[in-house]
Amino acid sequence: MNPWVLAYEGFDPASEGLREALCTLGNGRFATRGATPDGRIRTPGTYQAGCYDRLASEVAGRTVVNEDLVNLPDWLPLTFATPGSDWFNPERADLLDYAQELDLRHGVLLRELRWRDEQGRVTRVRQRRLVSMADPALAALETTFTAENWSGPLRVRATLDGRVTNSGVARYRDLRGDHLTGHATGVQDALTWLTATTRSSRLTVALAARMDAPVPGSSSQELDRITTEHVLDVVEGTPVTLTKVVALLTSRDRAVHDPLSAALRRARLAAGFAELLDAHEAEWERLWERAGLDVDGPELSQIVHLHVFHLLQTLSPHTADLDAGVPARGLHGEAYRGHVFWDELFVLPWLNLRFPEISLGLLRYRWRRLPEARAAAREAGCEGAMFPWQSGSDGREETQTYHLNPDSGRWLPDVSHLQRHVGLAIAYNVWQYRLATGSMPPWCAELLLDIARFFASLAVLNPASGRYEIRGVMGPDEYHTAYPGAASPGLDNNAYTNVMTVWLLSRALELGEVGPEEAARWEDITRRMRVDFHDGVISQFTGYAELAELDWGRYKGVRRLDRALEADGDDVNRYQASKQADTLMLFYLLTADELLAILDRLGYPAEPGLIPRTITHYLDRTSHGSTLSAVVHAWVLARSDRARSWQFFAEALISDVHDVQGGTAAEGIHLGAMAGTLDMLQRCYLGLEPRPEGLHLNPLLPDRLGALSLPLLFRGLRLTIEADQESTRVNGIALPQGAGLTIIEEKMITIGGGGFGGRVGHHHDRLGPTVAPVTGFADNDPVLKVLEPEE
Repeated sequence: MNPWVLAYEGFDPASEGLREALCTLGNGRFATRGATPDGRIRTPGTYQAGCYDRLASEVAGRTVVNEDLVNLPDWLPLTFATPGSDWFNPERADLLDYAQELDLRHGVLLRELRWRDEQGRVTRVRQRRLVSMADPALAALETTFTAENWSGPLRVRATLDGRVTNSGVARYRDLRGDHLTGHATGVQDALTWLTATTRSSRLTVALAARMDAPVPGSSSQELDRITTEHVLDVVEGTPVTLTKVVALLTSRDRAVHDPLSAALRRARLAAGFAELLDAHEAEWERLWERAGLDVDGPELSQIVHLHVFHLLQTLSPHTADLDAGVPARGLHGEAYRGHVFWDELFVLPWLNLRFPEISLGLLRYRWRRLPEARAAAREAGCEGAMFPWQSGSDGREETQTYHLNPDSGRWLPDVSHLQRHVGLAIAYNVWQYRLATGSMPPWCAELLLDIARFFASLAVLNPASGRYEIRGVMGPDEYHTAYPGAASPGLDNNAYTNVMTVWLLSRALELGEVGPEEAARWEDITRRMRVDFHDGVISQFTGYAELAELDWGRYKGVRRLDRALEADGDDVNRYQASKQADTLMLFYLLTADELLAILDRLGYPAEPGLIPRTITHYLDRTSHGSTLSAVVHAWVLARSDRARSWQFFAEALISDVHDVQGGTAAEGIHLGAMAGTLDMLQRCYLGLEPRPEGLHLNPLLPDRLGALSLPLLFRGLRLTIEADQESTRVNGIALPQGAGLTIIEEKMITIGGGGFGGRVGHHHDRLGPTVAPVTGFADNDPVLKVLEPEE
């Protein structure tokens, strides 16, 4: 197995959707699914970050409006035909060989096949595809034909197709997906072009294509499709190549007069495939220098590389300058309509220590929607900023009001907009960015403070108990939307929401930017927030202990209990059953010391064993209906049950490659879970914790992980960490076994644990990872060297 190549043998229509998602190519600005350029069983998808449109549909007798990340015109189509044969498509072809490879290091998709037509003529076809990381407006498809046992004319047809719709998710197909209208096509200076406009957002998209071929072609156009046909004179055994170079521009792009003229100019000036490939590969090499994450074993390495690859295809340095958030399914498909949820909570901690400029751009996406969040808070009778559970173009709440249960076929009310905790995720990311970079731009502080004001206004003092309560919300669990038989949705005192509110208000107070009256109330909330307990564990919400126990044997292996129970005429709200981590998210975001300090401050001194008991209680009652669930459980078990932690980590690693959720990966990769596995390696297993005083390191690698090596960027310092079960090196220098390390902002290092304390001075000579390790540490302060801050 090549750890840098995802390879498939044979053409398998049943798995084509999964291949398309996993073989998506992108550059952070736009991405194209790995659909075949030919054939009928294909779900083409090209999506540009932030390009949304709204349409109204009739659902269950109601008019509902949904916003989608728009499927843009398809630039891929290219097929061919030998004399007297039909146009090639893989479903009907006599395929002698068929293979597809995704080159993860260089961002190239390769397809090779051998086709025998009805007359016995055999043609070898080799295709290479890229979506340029060097020029984020360009994509290219190179096709080489070799006639193995014949000579003669070979027809090749290449198309720009505007007839696409948002139809990539089966359960959405009763809803409108015809977002493109106003199509136009044309030819200019041998370039073909196509334009279209989104129906409600009125965004214009333009594609221009240049065919680099040994002979000129002829064009035919329709209103929403334009085709170029070339007739190649092939000679037995002699390869002949043509390349389709495409430029994609929209009215969201900067520094353009209009999308069409810009697309035509970019396509005209674009280099040939070889030069495009060289520049593209050079950019990927630069990305891997910063994003590299090396582990032992080819299978594990391959999946780690795949996750890094897809993360950077969705969120690259090109994204930093865009007005775009973190789509939960990447730019890889139409599940969740391309919306932005809370997945950035799992993504930004990884980016912060490698690409902080991307993190800052993603936080700016939230800040630009602060006026909309403030308006939503006012409408709800609250202060501050209330961010939506699902966000898209302008920051309005995009959560659907009805959703289809595919198990029962019924459309059901959806109240998941009550997941107010999305604001806590945004605030947490602001603070983590500050810890990782040492920077808090004023607009980031504004963002955090307004979110704090919202949650402070949600907290209402109950005179009877003397405690502040937050009522009528949903937690991360998502199964529990209301109390059994209740007339209105929402739950009271979700532990995750309440505790993280205390955490947030404490951080906001540290900024020292609120008035004395507001500060006094926030301080009071941090001492008197309500948290419920039962049977020696933290209760997920008030009343949780009164819920029934589920017959788990009956629903063994069922991940989406909500759908299964509703189809059976039951309601998951009745049971102590969770879709994913909820209360356990506290152990994911906070250290044990942080959590216990908050509980103690609230007057809930923890009984011995509170944390392990709570983990066990909810682990036994979780169906893992989300790919994020395995990530969180792997994290919270990492130091108490290493074997089980590894099992969850392994599931999270393969969740998309093996499609463990049963068909969902074909609709788009799970970006949060992919980033979460990388963060497990980067922060959890290495014990990396950005703190106000510096970056703390306390490795404890799983036995099955082997060695781990990665570069980091912390407050301007370039670091290389290498670790295994026996030793840890920072920039090539070995740390004492069992020692902790804190890298101080003022270029100082502290070593703690194992008897090695003290502060360590910084030597100004630079140290690379190849320098010989320092050995023979004594009890006196050792001297370590770290890299200077970047200029």
